[in-house]
Amino acid sequence: MSIGYAVMFWYGVLHAFGPDHLTAIADFSIGKSRAKTLWITLAFAVGHGISLFVFAKILQHVELSEALLSYGDVISSSVIFLIGLYLLFMAATDRIQLGMHSHNGKEHIHIWFGKAHDHDDADFEKRTASALTIGALMGIGGVRGMLVTLSAIAHNEVNLWMVLAFTLGVMSVFMIFGYMISLINDNLLTSKRNVRLAFATAGAVSLVVGSQMLL
Repeated sequence: MSIGYAVMFWYGVLHAFGPDHLTAIADFSIGKSRAKTLWITLAFAVGHGISLFVFAKILQHVELSEALLSYGDVISSSVIFLIGLYLLFMAATDRIQLGMHSHNGKEHIHIWFGKAHDHDDADFEKRTASALTIGALMGIGGVRGMLVTLSAIAHNEVNLWMVLAFTLGVMSVFMIFGYMISLINDNLLTSKRNVRLAFATAGAVSLVVGSQMLL
């Protein structure tokens, strides 16, 4: 089984490199501090792992057709597509704001959605919850691949340790990618123009990735 766990970890690494996953991480992480970016990335990975575990367990006992299972891919693709539309709308309507604040003599950049005078301190908590939810929804699209891998090492028998190994594989890639996004946040997103351009770019990429997956 130790080999099986290693296989599941490696499958998680490969699975995380999917363009839909990296796009979702970028969408949620742009404009956040390094600590917040990594926390959001962690929430996405955990949501993804929990969703895969739950649905894989269900499919062990409920027989579903291949056609029905394919709707999982449609759900994850649609999520990415809709996020892209949302980000483009926010960028086009000037609803992405940037402000400078000073804490303990050190300046910090804050980026939020909404009107210029609306600065919701709960925005980070909302984004974390959204990342967890989106991660869970997109996990539905990965169930078939996980079951194929499991059938090769454990006859489709899902246990928590396997899902943990998979989640750690996903998390390792997501955290590295999240760190790269945090470097962009720190060095490039220092003006409102750059922030709007970054969100518009992320939205456009999400539309392309989502539409390609749907087609």
